[in-house]
Amino acid sequence: MIGGRRVLAVVPARGGSKGIPLKNLRHVAGRSLVAHAAGIAAAVDEIDRRVVSTDHEGIATEAEAHGLAAPFRRPEALSGDRVGDWDVLQHALTEMERIDGCIYDIVVMLQPTSPLRTAANVRDTIVKLVDGGHDAVWTVSPTDLKYHPLKQLSVEDGRMQFFDPRGAGIIARQQLSPVYHRNGVAYAFTRDCLLEHGAIMGPDTGAVVIEGAHVSIDTLEDIDKVEAHFLKE
Repeated sequence: MIGGRRVLAVVPARGGSKGIPLKNLRHVAGRSLVAHAAGIAAAVDEIDRRVVSTDHEGIATEAEAHGLAAPFRRPEALSGDRVGDWDVLQHALTEMERIDGCIYDIVVMLQPTSPLRTAANVRDTIVKLVDGGHDAVWTVSPTDLKYHPLKQLSVEDGRMQFFDPRGAGIIARQQLSPVYHRNGVAYAFTRDCLLEHGAIMGPDTGAVVIEGAHVSIDTLEDIDKVEAHFLKE
């Protein structure tokens, strides 16, 4: 709890994964990705309830073994690879409020695919939400200016052009304003953001900027990068 507000942490971990089969059960640095997320959730005192949202019994068992509750199963309609985060979080929130008979004021999403996160990253995200009076807060990383949106190109039928026409006017890095990308480390939302605004980016969304490498695992190469990071520690 923080400032009298009850906090629910949701670890979304479906069983299907086209890139890496059962990715959320994949072991990295000796623990499954679900176990990594559970460990961080347990280390954040502001979180009152920690649950997994899954459609897979093996993932539910693994989650419970590492301190996450699994009191419901995600329906098939929310288990595909084109289902958005909002749908999953809205379902988890309403289910947990029904099961626990209480209101959760804040929902934190901890995707298992970001095992390099720290408890401080998550705590900073929650505190930013509350202290800043935001609807939502995402963690982000600075984007290298080499990959700035105004430098991106599109190719159609063999013809290339600037993805954004404004890119034609960029001749020096100094003309580019800093931009950021979501890194999947942590997200925090108010209940109203999810249920009233129906979005994970509300009218007032804040950011916690995290410097350094944060790998969001999508491929086997990403797993190798994370393993290498843990070996350095």
